Amino acid sequence: MAAEDLALKEMVLVYLDRSGGLQKLINDCIHYNDSKQSLAVYRFIISINPADLTELDARLGNCVLHQPLKAAYLFQSVCFTSIKTLLLIQQLETENQVNVVLKLTHLPPLPNYSLNFCQFPRGYELLRYYMIEGVVIAMTTITKYTQAARFLCSESSCPFSTGFHYTRVHTVGATESATVRNDFTCMLCNSALKEDVKFRVLGDKQLVEMIDAAALSIIKGNQVIRSYSRYQSFTVFLRDELPNSMKMGDRYYVTGIPAHVYSGSQLQLCMEANSIQPWFSTDLPFISDNFKYLLSITASSPWRFTAILADIFAAQIVPPGTYNMLKLSLLLSLVQSCNKEKQTMEYLDILVLTSDPVTVDRLLTYSLTLVPCGIRHLPSYEIFATVSKDQHGTGTAKVEAGSALLANGGICYVGELFSHKKDKLKSLQTVLETRSTTVFISGKKFGDDVDQQMTFPIQCNFWALADADTHLKKAIQREDAVIGSMDISSVPANLVDAFGLLIFCSESSNYYSPVQLVQHILSEAMNPDEPLYPALQKFTTQDYEKLLACARNQQAELTSEAERLIQGYYTASRRVRTDPVHGSNISPTALKTLMSLSETHAKLSLRNKVLEQDAVIAILLYEISITARHGTSVLCVAPNAVFPFDLCDEHSLNQRDIYLAQFHQQLLQFCSTYAPGMSVHFPEE
Repeated sequence: MAAEDLALKEMVLVYLDRSGGLQKLINDCIHYNDSKQSLAVYRFIISINPADLTELDARLGNCVLHQPLKAAYLFQSVCFTSIKTLLLIQQLETENQVNVVLKLTHLPPLPNYSLNFCQFPRGYELLRYYMIEGVVIAMTTITKYTQAARFLCSESSCPFSTGFHYTRVHTVGATESATVRNDFTCMLCNSALKEDVKFRVLGDKQLVEMIDAAALSIIKGNQVIRSYSRYQSFTVFLRDELPNSMKMGDRYYVTGIPAHVYSGSQLQLCMEANSIQPWFSTDLPFISDNFKYLLSITASSPWRFTAILADIFAAQIVPPGTYNMLKLSLLLSLVQSCNKEKQTMEYLDILVLTSDPVTVDRLLTYSLTLVPCGIRHLPSYEIFATVSKDQHGTGTAKVEAGSALLANGGICYVGELFSHKKDKLKSLQTVLETRSTTVFISGKKFGDDVDQQMTFPIQCNFWALADADTHLKKAIQREDAVIGSMDISSVPANLVDAFGLLIFCSESSNYYSPVQLVQHILSEAMNPDEPLYPALQKFTTQDYEKLLACARNQQAELTSEAERLIQGYYTASRRVRTDPVHGSNISPTALKTLMSLSETHAKLSLRNKVLEQDAVIAILLYEISITARHGTSVLCVAPNAVFPFDLCDEHSLNQRDIYLAQFHQQLLQFCSTYAPGMSVHFPEE
């Protein structure tokens, strides 16, 4: 056994030399030696690539992967010998003072190295490495734990009453009482050991609660599939360098060692994290052949592809040709999601006013399934975050994620606004304006000296719904109404303004007939197993999901012509929509909304440049939205201007193109009249 360990230590030294670990050890020792301070332990982090190590020596690689405690001892022994031989740290006395932490770069991509807490029997072994995958749903504040402690024999005549013979270091799965207690005895004279408190080494600790990503499908809405899976959250311990490396609502791969941790009388299975990596999708986005063909035959117009996409979208829920403006807005919002890698993420929030909330609710819920992270919020749950006491006996505060944090990088559908209390609506308005939420943690309640505040960024688009028949009245019913506006007095004005788009849609309005919708609902009820529109069967939900994924990954550069048009419209609208008392109805955030709409329309069209035509659609959507809020302006846009005709054939598509081209010219004239300094010119100039 000793000969085998000696051979393994030789290979450890070879690996450290080849991988650069030995040079890093020397550099760390120089730092420790320069401090001239005697420490209980000297901590060294060594990066291990299991593939390279196994290729060098299979036995050593197997030892690191399956016997991490023994592997740590081997590396500790080699590092101690190297330090003493090279005289790197003068203060070092015993091998116990060398604390080696092995950080694995990855695990072999084999089934036996992944752990799924949803499966039973789990088939795990304690004290070996596994990789788990999950979404962060809660986390505690950062606290301290005892990383190492020095003990001395209480008998003054004992040789072990001085020096560093008894140095205890935290190991995987150990509690605080396992590292620091008062019942340790000396192995030489059997006297009690006492801690030398001034040599205690503290480290940072944070507990993170995770759950399998598949569990989030339960709160996506109507796509719940009944199964016998039981989703159970699990706790991950983050120590030293790892605290604050995970964000609420994000998905991660965690490499670590399972451990049994006692919480009172209960025994819980937890994970001691060794390394953390953000989750990445292994599925490459692609466009179906049917959508490729549709893109090719509509290439002559910059508006046709997205128009047809919106027209036939969600045919399982509503008949083609109905709620087209809403469906186009939803597709644009879906494209705008999942851009967390951007330093300044843009958002596209939608507030829908409708006289048919049941159908529109089904449409919004269906749309949630097209993004990896679409959450339907229930009024009985918290939308942002709640604070509770950690259940692992630490007594610290634990912050649990609400629907908006779980929808990180996706869509949070808050449902009917009037199902929420006023304080919740006020919080929603604040978050829409600041894009962050703050929780207050009482120090008195959670055993801390001072109160704390934790702020979390909210990186998702919000959708909301309001029933027009119950809470809204058309402006013509009011004596002081502005032409074209809607009476939204039951919704706080600041909350309405906080949403990027306000869309009023009613299939019983002057522009639509409810017959199609009635026929759709009746046909679906009488023939639930038969396709309602056989010609549209080739455009499946999965095809839309892949198309949106491609559009989200599409890079679109804003052209100078589109930027000038948006700037011109923004400046002109602020001038014509200015009230002497209340100021302009166009908020400063409108420019971001217009840029976002233009960019997402270009992405949905699968173009790498944002054209003037994209800006035209963005301006139309925004002008219709602001008209419903504050009434019409001199631009005078009809509520159905984005889809003025039924898209039943090529002639209707040509008519729509002509209509939008005419509006483009009207828009240029509007900008040159009311914003002459913005350099917006007609094409012939």
